[in-house]
Amino acid sequence: MERYEEEREYLDIPDTAIVREIYDGENAHEAFENELERALEAACSTIIIEPSRLGDETARWIAVGNCLHKTAVLAGFGSIASAFVWPDRLYVSCPLGAVSLLTAGLYTVAWQFDPCCKYQLEKNPESLSRLPLHTLTSATPVVLVRRDDTRRKTFHTLTTLAAVSICAWRLYKLYCP
Repeated sequence: MERYEEEREYLDIPDTAIVREIYDGENAHEAFENELERALEAACSTIIIEPSRLGDETARWIAVGNCLHKTAVLAGFGSIASAFVWPDRLYVSCPLGAVSLLTAGLYTVAWQFDPCCKYQLEKNPESLSRLPLHTLTSATPVVLVRRDDTRRKTFHTLTTLAAVSICAWRLYKLYCP
């Protein structure tokens, strides 16, 4: 933690951590992972990852979490919409509701409590230009920015609950008149 405080003062950028690509032993990748973990736990607003392998792994992990979130929301909306557009076709809305439930559940179990899910990849060239990327040894660092995801999680949870509730109600009405 002390290292991040010193680095922030040196860079003159508040709350930024850099995972440097410095190989000093066989377990360098583990050291990089530990540095990233410390930066995530410190809830730094910006994390710059120099090691390409760690950056790629982190970017993929975030992309999979984003995909699960979007799938839950889109399948939930599809289920809700199809329930109103085709009220007599349960074979459309119920599978979409099940997909929404499955992906939202998987996100909740595997990603929700991971500190990495609070971060998104920064791709905006204007924002990236304000960072000291020119001082890094890596040509393609991965830049993570901390974002509040409370509304996003609430939105996909409510969408999934609405879709599953509508499907359950329609199944109940069909089989229990």
